[in-house]
This record gives sequence, C-alpha cells and structure tokens, in this order.
Amino acid sequence: MEQTEITEVLNRPLSQELLARDLTRLAYVAKDGTPRSIPIAFAWNGSEIVLCTTKNAPKLHALRQNPMVALTIDTEVHPPKILLIRGQVELDVVDGIPEEYLQMNGSYEMTPEQRVEWEAEVRSLYDGMVRIVVTPTWAKLIDFETTLPSAVEELIQQRAERQRA
Repeated sequence: MEQTEITEVLNRPLSQELLARDLTRLAYVAKDGTPRSIPIAFAWNGSEIVLCTTKNAPKLHALRQNPMVALTIDTEVHPPKILLIRGQVELDVVDGIPEEYLQMNGSYEMTPEQRVEWEAEVRSLYDGMVRIVVTPTWAKLIDFETTLPSAVEELIQQRAERQRA
C-alpha cells in the first residue's frame, strides 16, 4: 500500500476518532511461532502508534525476531467501527517513563489526587520502559456503512454480476 493511501485512511475523521481511543489489540508472532493478540494502551502521534511496555516483557523477544505486527482499534457498538493497521515496529529503550505512557493512560477516570498517586507509583516501579513504535505499512477503515470487509465487498460484487446475467 502506498504511503499516500495509508495517510488518506488514517486522516479520515472516523480513523482519527478511533486513533484517539485508549486501547488497541496488538497481534504478533511469538517466539514459539504461535500467534498472540493482546490488548494494550497506545498513543497516536500523527504518523506512528506508540505502545509502551516493561523492559522484561516477553513480547519484546518476539518483536526483535519478527517486527511485523497488526493492530485493531474498534468500538463495542453495532455496527462496529474498525480500524485495521499493519506495520513494522522499532523498539526504543528509554530511561524513566515515556511521555506517551502517561498520555495514553490519561483518559482513565481518576481524580487529580488519584492521578498523582498513580503517577508516583508508576515512577517508583519502572526505571525505564520500551517504546514500541509502529510505523503503518497498511491501513483499512471498516464502518459497515461506506466500507466493508473485502470478502463481503467481493460477495456483493458477485451477487451484482449474477443479477445482471
């Protein structure tokens, strides 16, 4: 997929709405060759998706072996709104707590006092983290109104061809 196509999909208003959410599902291939899909908080910086994790997270070994990932960001209503992204990760080990980690956990309902306590706890627990930076190489937005899964689009096209015949 060309970068201009990816940018066009990600810049759509619905995509921007989904990219402002808290949680994505990260899919990757584990060291044993089996698939994994995990929920994880994320931040969108306008061109990349940033996830943060502990320096000892098992997924880091797998991502070093195979940096290709898939992300799903969706809603819990019917019809669902779904943003699918494929990409490649870069791992960035940082000292302290990345700003993105604080940002991505900022929309949870906390009083100002709870926020101060939470941030102090985080800072006391982690001496550093790993930023998992995903550069999108493919994107698709499915809203079930103007866009559908490609297999459903194919069935609709086949039905139309049958009806013309």
